[in-house]
Amino acid sequence: MSKQKRYSPEVRERAVRMLLEHEREYESRWAAMVSIATKIGCTPETLRSWVKQEEIETGRRDGLTSE
Repeated sequence: MSKQKRYSPEVRERAVRMLLEHEREYESRWAAMVSIATKIGCTPETLRSWVKQEEIETGRRDGLTSE
């Protein structure tokens, strides 16, 4: 059975902000996600889902907002 970790909203916001600010410094968005996720202690897939939701919330991507 896997153990599910919960991250505070502050950690999520910081990780997303780090990715959006620094992704151009990496070969690909995925490479940036792997690097940043390792630094904050989550999986790259978790970070990918946070970024996707942030892009939906801000209108940069189609999808349902959390509201």
